[in-house]
Amino acid sequence: MNQIHKKSDTLIIVIHEIYGINQHMQSFCDLLSKQGFNVICPNLLEREVAFDYSQEEDAYRNFMENVGFANALHKMKNILSDVKDEYEKIFIIGFSVGATIAWLCSEQDCVDGIVGYYGSRIRNYVELSPQCPTILFFPQEEQSFNVDELILTLEKVNIEIHKFNGKHGFSDPYSPQYNEKSAQKAFSEMVKFFKKH
Repeated sequence: MNQIHKKSDTLIIVIHEIYGINQHMQSFCDLLSKQGFNVICPNLLEREVAFDYSQEEDAYRNFMENVGFANALHKMKNILSDVKDEYEKIFIIGFSVGATIAWLCSEQDCVDGIVGYYGSRIRNYVELSPQCPTILFFPQEEQSFNVDELILTLEKVNIEIHKFNGKHGFSDPYSPQYNEKSAQKAFSEMVKFFKKH
């Protein structure tokens, strides 16, 4: 688990992609801590070394076979019950599969808001209605589904949705899909979201 403590009464839990706690997750946690928040990034893969982007298929198979959404949600509930009394506010940010896990956590009482970056699997859980403020960031296009159709399905109370130029991974400076403008816009929307809630 990656942990950065700033003596803040707000905790941000970052949920990684299928690759694990890689450079992108570490630098993103550092950026958040510079905003003055306490940050933790649990290692849901339970392996020391993150997968490389060239190992996408292996990383995906590992996540689905050895972690899965139900198990990841169970781990997150345990973490939330451990920390909920220590903080006034708890936010969860997830990337890709992590965004879907964050989405599944949005029904937990102690969560004050969730942020989802390109959570493509949210489409499997559209019946869920978040109990806390939720902001979702999607790219213009996804390989496996129609982004606009999903956005229409998700327009519910408590959900703010933004669509940015770029593809899945637009916010990751270590990815070939990185889109600097979209990444910066999403980050500033997210910080505004935290300040508002």
